[in-house]
This record gives sequence, structure tokens and C-alpha cells, in this order.
Amino acid sequence: MTQVIDLFAGAGGFSTGFRKAGFAITKAVEFDASIAETYIKNHPGTKMIVDDIKNVDQTNEFSHDEAEVIIGGPPCQGFSMAGARNRDGFMGDPRNYLFKHYFNIVKKVKPKVFIMENVKGLLSMSKGEIFREIISIFSDKERLDGDSYTLYSRVVKAVEFGIPQKRERLIIVGVLNKENVNFAEIWEETKRKIKVSDKNFFDNVTLADAISNLPLPTENGIINAPEPKTNYEKELFKEGKIYNHVKRHHSKKVLERLSKIKTGDNFKSLNENIKSIHSGSYGRMSWDEPTMTITTRFDTPSGGRFTLPDQDRTLTAREAARVQSFPDDYRFYGNKTSVNKQIGNAVPPKLAYFLANFIDNILKEY
Repeated sequence: MTQVIDLFAGAGGFSTGFRKAGFAITKAVEFDASIAETYIKNHPGTKMIVDDIKNVDQTNEFSHDEAEVIIGGPPCQGFSMAGARNRDGFMGDPRNYLFKHYFNIVKKVKPKVFIMENVKGLLSMSKGEIFREIISIFSDKERLDGDSYTLYSRVVKAVEFGIPQKRERLIIVGVLNKENVNFAEIWEETKRKIKVSDKNFFDNVTLADAISNLPLPTENGIINAPEPKTNYEKELFKEGKIYNHVKRHHSKKVLERLSKIKTGDNFKSLNENIKSIHSGSYGRMSWDEPTMTITTRFDTPSGGRFTLPDQDRTLTAREAARVQSFPDDYRFYGNKTSVNKQIGNAVPPKLAYFLANFIDNILKEY
């Protein structure tokens, strides 16, 4: 079984997809203890290291050749807008320490393949300079003791992988000491293979396809698993109890505002001077479309288009997890703020499953 290390593991979205594809996640790193609890309880076979990656980097926790794959994305806050102009500027800038330590662990382990996930804005940051520097660092034989990675990057749209949200992310894949990898051809071959085993995998999925079988939220958030009606619901269905289906109790003022907003509309429908930094603030979703990107504020009306089409409330954590493609038996632990963060920041497991199959096909080229 191919062994994988998950850095910046979060609640475990990346790991979930890789496990489903048959990979073994041997170790994971997560700084936030409450988020790590969710990972540990859903992935009991993985050794979780709850610590800052800069501390982990200084230990002997990782060794050469212990895993064939490293996954994870340093949070985008770690990238500064300057410093890429000279050899040590980018790596020496303390604001980039998350990326630096990710690189150091890749250098130490030397996996055959690594995969980084990040915001697509990374491509345009500092006029593309930051992105080019990242490519350069992983290709630099001097930095990697004579080795180098051939890199492939692609912006992926969640909707194209049968996930009901308009989420876009940048994927960077590095392959060790192998120059002639036809990434584009392997990508298409991966799609073809998945379609053979699951012809509906890449179907367009709407909000209704994802959550319409869920009953009304409960006070304790626990419900019995409802019978799946759509292919997407069948994919995520697990018998037994489902957790985290609690609605947020909105204030009277907020409820009054929501009652005036029709499907597809937002705060502009209100005859109020609402100062919002989000263009979709107080937006009401549509059943027959995917959602906007699930963020850490999916339960906040002013945080975006997260109000249900037929109820004056925002998404529950369970509904948001469904939209993110987490299986129904995946339980999130911690307070509301932590759970929202776990779900909003996760790599959708269904996308991770595709990427795992892509990586598997790359490894077969070795």
C-alpha cells in the first residue's frame, strides 16, 4: 500500500480522498488541537502530530524515503508579496515559513510525488513572481542535494468533479527526478478510468442533489441517516446516526432581512444601507445550481450566498460538509467556530479522490 504523509492536514479532507483510493496515510501534521481531534477520530490509523510545522521540521519525525507521497497545502497567508527577487529572499522571509518547512520536509523525505493545494490567486500574486519562485525552488538541484522535481500546475474547478460548489483551487504536483511525464495525458486517462468504475462521478451536481434528503435540523444535531435519493447522496450515504446537523439561531433583525430575499437575490434587494465586503451577502441559494465556495462563514448570512432556497436560515455544518463531499459518517468535533473552519478550509474529499487516482497513475510510470 502506497504510504502518504499529510501536512497541514486540517480536518482530513485530503486524507479521506486518498484513503478511499487505497493509499495509507501514515502520518499527519496539524497545528490546531481542536481540528486535530476531528482528524484523529476519523482517521484512527494515522499518527497525528499536533504541533507547528516549524517545530516538526526541527525534529527527527520524518526520515528519507519513508513515504512515496506528500500531500497538503501551506495556507496562503504564508506567502508574502515580496522577496522573490533574490535567491534567499523568498525562503528567508519569515512570513513564508509555512512553505519553507513544507519544502524542508519534502527535501528530507524525498517522496516520489508531492501535491500542494492552494488558492488560485497564488498564480497572480506579485505578478506571478511568487508562483514562479515556488516552481524554481522545487526544481533547484542545489537546494535538493542533486535531485529535482518536475512540476505540473492546474486550476481545478470542483463542479467539474461532481462536487456541488463553484470552488476553484490551484494544484501543484511535483515528480522526483523524472523529466518526461505527460501530465495532461495521465490526467485524461485518470478521468477515463474513473468513468469506467463510476459513470456518474463527473456529473453536474446541484444543491438539491446534495442535501434535499436531509430532514430539518435538530437541537442536538443528531439525525438518522436519510434514504439517499440521488447518485451524489448515494455516494456519501452511511447507515446509522449523522451528526453536526444544527442550525444557527439568527437574530430577529436577520430573520426579517432574510424573509425579504428571493431565490438568487442578495442584500441589494433590501432597502437598507448594508455595508458588506462580500458581494453575495445575504444571498439566497438556488436548488438547481451548485453553491458558491463553502467558506468558514457558511452559517453567516452576511458572509455570502449561504441562505437556503426555502428556509430563512443558513447551511448547517452537515449540509456544508455534504456540499464539500464529506461522507455522512464523518463527524466534526469542537466548537462552532472550529467546525466551520474545519469544513470551510477542507480539500473536498471527492476532488482528493480524483487527485489520488491521478498520483497513482503517475507512480505507475516509475
